[in-house]
Amino acid sequence: MNLAGKKILFLSANFFGYEKAITQKLLELGAEVDFYNERPSDSIFTKGIIRVRRKFYQKKINRYYRKISEDIINKKYDFLLLIKGETIPFFFLEDFRERNPSAKMIFYSYDSVQEYPRFLQLYPYFDSNFTFEPADALQYKLYFRPLFFLNEYADSSDHLDRRKYEVVFIGSAHTDRYLIGQKIRELCDQLKLKSYFYYYAPSKLTFFLKKIFDKNLQEFDHKKLSFQKLSHAEIAEIYKNSFAVLDINKPFQKGISMRTFEALAAGKKILTTNSDIQNYPFYSSENIHILDRNNLFINEAFFQTPFQIIDADILEKMSLDSFISCLFVKHQEDYWNIAEKKFI
Repeated sequence: MNLAGKKILFLSANFFGYEKAITQKLLELGAEVDFYNERPSDSIFTKGIIRVRRKFYQKKINRYYRKISEDIINKKYDFLLLIKGETIPFFFLEDFRERNPSAKMIFYSYDSVQEYPRFLQLYPYFDSNFTFEPADALQYKLYFRPLFFLNEYADSSDHLDRRKYEVVFIGSAHTDRYLIGQKIRELCDQLKLKSYFYYYAPSKLTFFLKKIFDKNLQEFDHKKLSFQKLSHAEIAEIYKNSFAVLDINKPFQKGISMRTFEALAAGKKILTTNSDIQNYPFYSSENIHILDRNNLFINEAFFQTPFQIIDADILEKMSLDSFISCLFVKHQEDYWNIAEKKFI
Protein backbone atom coordinates (compact mmCIF):
# COMPACT_ATOMS: atom_id res chain seq x y z
CA MET A 1 0.00 0.00 0.00
CA ASN A 2 1.42 3.35 -1.04
CA LEU A 3 -0.12 6.73 -0.26
CA ALA A 4 3.02 8.68 -1.13
CA GLY A 5 2.26 12.30 -1.94
CA LYS A 6 -1.46 11.94 -1.30
CA LYS A 7 -2.99 14.84 0.61
CA ILE A 8 -5.53 13.85 3.24
CA LEU A 9 -7.83 15.97 5.36
CA PHE A 10 -8.59 13.85 8.42
CA LEU A 11 -11.33 14.80 10.87
CA SER A 12 -12.06 12.63 13.88
CA ALA A 13 -13.15 12.80 17.46
CA ASN A 14 -10.31 12.10 19.83
CA PHE A 15 -10.86 8.50 20.88
CA PHE A 16 -8.22 7.10 23.23
CA GLY A 17 -5.33 8.03 20.93
CA TYR A 18 -6.47 5.87 18.01
CA GLU A 19 -6.82 8.97 15.84
CA LYS A 20 -3.13 9.69 16.49
CA ALA A 21 -2.17 6.13 15.54
CA ILE A 22 -4.15 6.42 12.29
CA THR A 23 -2.50 9.76 11.49
CA GLN A 24 0.96 8.35 12.19
CA LYS A 25 0.33 5.32 10.00
CA LEU A 26 -0.87 7.52 7.12
CA LEU A 27 2.29 9.60 7.46
CA GLU A 28 4.44 6.44 7.43
CA LEU A 29 2.70 5.44 4.20
CA GLY A 30 3.85 8.70 2.63
CA ALA A 31 0.68 10.76 2.87
CA GLU A 32 0.49 14.42 3.83
CA VAL A 33 -2.11 14.70 6.59
CA ASP A 34 -3.96 17.68 8.03
CA PHE A 35 -5.76 16.50 11.18
CA TYR A 36 -8.54 18.36 12.99
CA ASN A 37 -10.57 17.31 15.99
CA GLU A 38 -14.14 16.84 14.84
CA ARG A 39 -15.35 18.62 17.98
CA PRO A 40 -14.55 22.29 18.69
CA SER A 41 -13.40 21.20 22.14
CA ASP A 42 -13.04 18.08 24.25
CA SER A 43 -14.29 19.79 27.38
CA ILE A 44 -16.96 18.04 29.44
CA PHE A 45 -19.42 20.82 28.61
CA THR A 46 -18.79 20.64 24.86
CA LYS A 47 -19.17 16.85 24.69
CA GLY A 48 -22.31 16.97 26.78
CA ILE A 49 -24.06 19.80 24.95
CA ILE A 50 -23.28 18.31 21.52
CA ARG A 51 -24.81 15.02 22.57
CA VAL A 52 -27.85 16.35 24.45
CA ARG A 53 -28.68 19.82 23.03
CA ARG A 54 -26.61 20.24 19.89
CA LYS A 55 -28.73 23.11 18.50
CA PHE A 56 -27.74 25.35 21.43
CA TYR A 57 -24.08 24.90 20.45
CA GLN A 58 -24.48 25.00 16.67
CA LYS A 59 -23.18 28.56 16.21
CA LYS A 60 -19.89 27.66 17.88
CA ILE A 61 -19.64 24.49 15.78
CA ASN A 62 -20.22 26.52 12.63
CA ARG A 63 -17.55 29.09 13.61
CA TYR A 64 -15.09 26.28 14.29
CA TYR A 65 -15.64 24.73 10.87
CA ARG A 66 -15.52 28.04 9.06
CA LYS A 67 -12.10 28.54 10.65
CA ILE A 68 -10.99 25.13 9.33
CA SER A 69 -12.25 26.14 5.89
CA GLU A 70 -10.15 29.29 6.09
CA ASP A 71 -7.10 27.25 7.13
CA ILE A 72 -7.35 24.94 4.12
CA ILE A 73 -8.75 27.36 1.53
CA ASN A 74 -5.63 27.21 -0.64
CA LYS A 75 -5.06 23.47 -0.33
CA LYS A 76 -6.14 20.70 -2.64
CA TYR A 77 -6.82 17.25 -1.22
CA ASP A 78 -6.98 13.74 -2.62
CA PHE A 79 -9.02 12.43 0.29
CA LEU A 80 -11.24 13.51 3.14
CA LEU A 81 -11.51 10.98 5.96
CA LEU A 82 -14.16 11.47 8.64
CA ILE A 83 -14.32 9.17 11.68
CA LYS A 84 -17.21 9.52 14.13
CA GLY A 85 -19.54 11.99 12.35
CA GLU A 86 -21.07 13.46 15.48
CA THR A 87 -20.42 17.15 14.87
CA ILE A 88 -19.36 18.06 11.34
CA PRO A 89 -21.88 20.45 9.67
CA PHE A 90 -23.23 19.68 6.22
CA PHE A 91 -22.14 23.04 4.78
CA PHE A 92 -18.51 22.12 5.43
CA LEU A 93 -18.86 18.92 3.41
CA GLU A 94 -20.54 20.82 0.59
CA ASP A 95 -17.76 23.44 0.57
CA PHE A 96 -15.07 20.77 0.60
CA ARG A 97 -16.64 18.97 -2.34
CA GLU A 98 -16.91 22.22 -4.32
CA ARG A 99 -13.23 23.05 -3.71
CA ASN A 100 -11.99 19.48 -4.19
CA PRO A 101 -14.28 17.93 -6.82
CA SER A 102 -11.96 15.00 -7.55
CA ALA A 103 -11.22 14.11 -3.93
CA LYS A 104 -12.56 10.87 -2.51
CA MET A 105 -14.65 11.41 0.62
CA ILE A 106 -14.65 8.55 3.14
CA PHE A 107 -16.78 8.15 6.28
CA TYR A 108 -16.19 5.53 8.99
CA SER A 109 -18.48 5.10 11.99
CA TYR A 110 -17.72 3.06 15.11
CA ASP A 111 -21.21 3.71 16.48
CA SER A 112 -24.63 2.58 15.33
CA VAL A 113 -27.36 4.53 13.55
CA GLN A 114 -29.61 3.69 16.48
CA GLU A 115 -27.36 5.76 18.74
CA TYR A 116 -26.58 8.44 16.13
CA PRO A 117 -29.49 8.82 13.65
CA ARG A 118 -27.64 11.79 12.12
CA PHE A 119 -25.49 9.31 10.19
CA LEU A 120 -28.36 8.83 7.77
CA GLN A 121 -28.03 12.45 6.68
CA LEU A 122 -24.25 12.16 6.36
CA TYR A 123 -24.06 9.14 4.08
CA PRO A 124 -25.11 10.95 0.84
CA TYR A 125 -22.16 13.33 1.11
CA PHE A 126 -19.56 10.55 0.90
CA ASP A 127 -18.18 8.37 -1.86
CA SER A 128 -17.57 5.49 0.54
CA ASN A 129 -19.39 4.82 3.81
CA PHE A 130 -17.97 2.25 6.22
CA THR A 131 -19.36 0.99 9.51
CA PHE A 132 -18.34 -1.43 12.23
CA GLU A 133 -22.02 -2.25 12.84
CA PRO A 134 -23.10 -5.23 10.69
CA ALA A 135 -26.83 -4.53 10.98
CA ASP A 136 -26.30 -0.97 9.68
CA ALA A 137 -24.19 -2.26 6.79
CA LEU A 138 -27.02 -4.54 5.73
CA GLN A 139 -29.87 -2.09 6.23
CA TYR A 140 -28.25 1.00 4.72
CA LYS A 141 -26.02 -0.71 2.14
CA LEU A 142 -22.73 0.43 3.66
CA TYR A 143 -19.32 -1.21 3.53
CA PHE A 144 -18.79 -3.42 6.56
CA ARG A 145 -15.33 -3.08 8.09
CA PRO A 146 -14.61 -4.04 11.72
CA LEU A 147 -12.09 -2.15 13.83
CA PHE A 148 -8.41 -3.05 14.35
CA PHE A 149 -5.58 -3.50 16.81
CA LEU A 150 -2.45 -1.42 17.36
CA ASN A 151 1.00 -3.01 17.21
CA GLU A 152 1.56 -2.37 20.92
CA TYR A 153 -0.70 -5.32 21.66
CA ALA A 154 0.81 -7.80 19.22
CA ASP A 155 3.88 -8.23 21.44
CA SER A 156 2.00 -9.14 24.63
CA SER A 157 3.15 -12.77 24.76
CA ASP A 158 2.03 -14.96 27.64
CA HIS A 159 4.37 -15.47 30.60
CA LEU A 160 2.98 -18.13 32.92
CA ASP A 161 5.52 -17.32 35.61
CA ARG A 162 4.37 -13.71 35.91
CA ARG A 163 0.64 -14.00 35.27
CA LYS A 164 -1.35 -11.98 37.80
CA TYR A 165 -4.93 -12.34 36.58
CA GLU A 166 -7.19 -14.85 34.89
CA VAL A 167 -9.74 -12.20 33.87
CA VAL A 168 -9.27 -8.47 33.27
CA PHE A 169 -11.65 -5.73 32.22
CA ILE A 170 -10.56 -2.23 31.18
CA GLY A 171 -13.19 0.09 29.75
CA SER A 172 -15.39 3.15 30.06
CA ALA A 173 -18.25 3.23 32.55
CA HIS A 174 -21.52 3.09 30.64
CA THR A 175 -24.80 1.16 30.26
CA ASP A 176 -24.88 -2.14 32.16
CA ARG A 177 -21.13 -2.72 32.26
CA TYR A 178 -20.83 -2.36 36.02
CA LEU A 179 -23.78 -4.66 36.74
CA ILE A 180 -22.40 -7.37 34.47
CA GLY A 181 -18.85 -6.77 35.65
CA GLN A 182 -19.83 -7.26 39.28
CA LYS A 183 -21.55 -10.55 38.47
CA ILE A 184 -18.51 -11.75 36.53
CA ARG A 185 -16.27 -10.75 39.43
CA GLU A 186 -18.42 -12.83 41.79
CA LEU A 187 -18.28 -15.82 39.43
CA CYS A 188 -14.50 -15.46 39.23
CA ASP A 189 -14.27 -15.44 43.02
CA GLN A 190 -16.37 -18.60 43.20
CA LEU A 191 -14.05 -20.33 40.73
CA LYS A 192 -10.95 -18.89 42.47
CA LEU A 193 -9.99 -16.97 39.34
CA LYS A 194 -8.08 -13.77 40.00
CA SER A 195 -9.69 -10.77 38.33
CA TYR A 196 -8.93 -7.09 37.70
CA PHE A 197 -11.49 -4.41 36.79
CA TYR A 198 -10.70 -0.87 35.67
CA TYR A 199 -13.74 1.32 35.00
CA TYR A 200 -12.86 4.66 33.43
CA ALA A 201 -14.74 7.99 33.36
CA PRO A 202 -13.33 11.30 32.06
CA SER A 203 -14.36 13.09 35.27
CA LYS A 204 -16.64 12.87 38.29
CA LEU A 205 -18.95 15.48 36.76
CA THR A 206 -19.29 13.51 33.52
CA PHE A 207 -20.11 10.35 35.43
CA PHE A 208 -22.70 11.96 37.70
CA LEU A 209 -24.41 13.65 34.73
CA LYS A 210 -24.62 10.29 32.94
CA LYS A 211 -25.92 8.74 36.12
CA ILE A 212 -28.96 11.03 36.02
CA PHE A 213 -30.08 9.65 32.65
CA ASP A 214 -28.85 6.04 32.83
CA LYS A 215 -30.52 3.91 35.49
CA ASN A 216 -27.84 1.23 35.09
CA LEU A 217 -25.25 3.64 36.48
CA GLN A 218 -27.28 4.39 39.59
CA GLU A 219 -25.94 1.23 41.20
CA PHE A 220 -22.36 2.03 40.23
CA ASP A 221 -20.04 2.41 43.21
CA HIS A 222 -18.18 5.60 42.23
CA LYS A 223 -15.32 4.56 44.52
CA LYS A 224 -14.50 1.89 41.95
CA LEU A 225 -14.17 4.46 39.18
CA SER A 226 -10.85 5.66 37.81
CA PHE A 227 -10.43 9.09 36.23
CA GLN A 228 -6.93 8.43 34.91
CA LYS A 229 -6.88 7.27 31.29
CA LEU A 230 -4.51 4.35 30.76
CA SER A 231 -2.11 4.47 27.83
CA HIS A 232 -2.04 1.69 25.27
CA ALA A 233 1.35 0.62 26.63
CA GLU A 234 -0.13 0.33 30.15
CA ILE A 235 -3.12 -1.68 28.91
CA ALA A 236 -0.86 -3.97 26.87
CA GLU A 237 1.24 -4.60 29.98
CA ILE A 238 -1.85 -5.59 31.98
CA TYR A 239 -2.92 -7.91 29.17
CA LYS A 240 0.56 -9.43 29.15
CA ASN A 241 0.02 -10.47 32.77
CA SER A 242 -3.44 -11.93 32.13
CA PHE A 243 -5.05 -15.04 30.68
CA ALA A 244 -8.37 -13.65 29.40
CA VAL A 245 -9.99 -10.28 28.69
CA LEU A 246 -13.64 -9.48 29.43
CA ASP A 247 -15.59 -7.55 26.77
CA ILE A 248 -19.01 -6.06 27.61
CA ASN A 249 -20.63 -4.48 24.56
CA LYS A 250 -23.40 -1.90 24.63
CA PRO A 251 -26.71 -3.82 24.62
CA PHE A 252 -27.86 -2.14 21.39
CA GLN A 253 -24.60 -2.59 19.47
CA LYS A 254 -23.36 -5.71 17.70
CA GLY A 255 -20.17 -4.28 16.20
CA ILE A 256 -17.01 -5.82 17.67
CA SER A 257 -15.04 -3.61 20.05
CA MET A 258 -11.42 -2.53 19.70
CA ARG A 259 -10.79 -4.43 22.94
CA THR A 260 -11.57 -7.71 21.20
CA PHE A 261 -9.02 -7.16 18.44
CA GLU A 262 -6.34 -6.02 20.87
CA ALA A 263 -6.83 -8.96 23.23
CA LEU A 264 -6.74 -11.55 20.47
CA ALA A 265 -3.68 -9.92 18.91
CA ALA A 266 -2.05 -10.13 22.34
CA GLY A 267 -2.75 -13.86 22.47
CA LYS A 268 -5.43 -13.56 25.16
CA LYS A 269 -8.72 -15.39 25.37
CA ILE A 270 -11.97 -13.40 25.33
CA LEU A 271 -15.11 -13.54 27.43
CA THR A 272 -17.74 -11.44 25.66
CA THR A 273 -21.43 -10.58 25.86
CA ASN A 274 -21.45 -9.99 22.08
CA SER A 275 -22.82 -13.24 20.62
CA ASP A 276 -22.36 -11.99 17.03
CA ILE A 277 -18.63 -12.57 17.42
CA GLN A 278 -19.21 -16.16 16.31
CA ASN A 279 -19.86 -14.81 12.77
CA TYR A 280 -16.34 -13.42 12.34
CA PRO A 281 -13.45 -15.24 10.62
CA PHE A 282 -11.31 -15.16 13.78
CA TYR A 283 -13.91 -16.84 15.99
CA SER A 284 -13.09 -20.10 17.76
CA SER A 285 -14.76 -21.55 20.82
CA GLU A 286 -11.31 -22.38 22.22
CA ASN A 287 -10.41 -18.68 22.39
CA ILE A 288 -13.79 -17.00 22.82
CA HIS A 289 -16.36 -17.66 25.56
CA ILE A 290 -19.74 -16.10 24.74
CA LEU A 291 -21.64 -14.84 27.79
CA ASP A 292 -25.40 -14.46 28.06
CA ARG A 293 -25.81 -11.08 29.77
CA ASN A 294 -29.20 -12.26 31.12
CA ASN A 295 -27.90 -15.56 32.48
CA LEU A 296 -24.20 -15.18 33.21
CA PHE A 297 -22.15 -18.34 33.49
CA ILE A 298 -18.43 -19.05 33.17
CA ASN A 299 -17.25 -22.43 31.96
CA GLU A 300 -14.28 -23.31 34.15
CA ALA A 301 -12.87 -25.58 31.44
CA PHE A 302 -12.29 -22.48 29.27
CA PHE A 303 -9.41 -21.56 31.60
CA GLN A 304 -7.82 -24.98 31.44
CA THR A 305 -6.79 -24.95 27.79
CA PRO A 306 -4.19 -22.71 26.14
CA PHE A 307 -4.87 -19.92 23.65
CA GLN A 308 -5.06 -21.23 20.09
CA ILE A 309 -2.75 -19.23 17.83
CA ILE A 310 -4.64 -17.22 15.20
CA ASP A 311 -3.62 -17.68 11.58
CA ALA A 312 -1.23 -14.94 10.39
CA ASP A 313 -3.46 -14.03 7.43
CA ILE A 314 -6.45 -13.47 9.73
CA LEU A 315 -4.36 -11.37 12.11
CA GLU A 316 -3.20 -9.25 9.19
CA LYS A 317 -6.82 -8.51 8.25
CA MET A 318 -7.43 -7.38 11.85
CA SER A 319 -4.52 -4.91 11.81
CA LEU A 320 -4.46 -1.13 11.48
CA ASP A 321 -2.61 -1.50 8.14
CA SER A 322 -5.46 -3.58 6.78
CA PHE A 323 -8.03 -1.13 8.14
CA ILE A 324 -6.38 1.78 6.31
CA SER A 325 -5.96 -0.26 3.14
CA CYS A 326 -9.67 -1.09 3.23
CA LEU A 327 -10.68 2.58 3.54
CA PHE A 328 -8.23 4.08 1.06
CA VAL A 329 -7.29 1.39 -1.44
CA LYS A 330 -9.77 -1.48 -1.77
CA HIS A 331 -12.77 -2.45 0.30
CA GLN A 332 -12.76 -5.96 1.75
CA GLU A 333 -16.29 -7.06 0.95
CA ASP A 334 -15.01 -10.39 -0.33
CA TYR A 335 -13.59 -11.07 3.14
CA TRP A 336 -15.71 -9.39 5.83
CA ASN A 337 -19.06 -9.78 4.10
CA ILE A 338 -18.76 -13.53 4.44
CA ALA A 339 -19.37 -12.81 8.10
CA GLU A 340 -21.77 -9.91 7.57
CA LYS A 341 -24.40 -11.95 5.72
CA LYS A 342 -24.84 -14.18 8.76
CA PHE A 343 -25.98 -11.31 10.92
CA ILE A 344 -29.64 -10.81 11.68
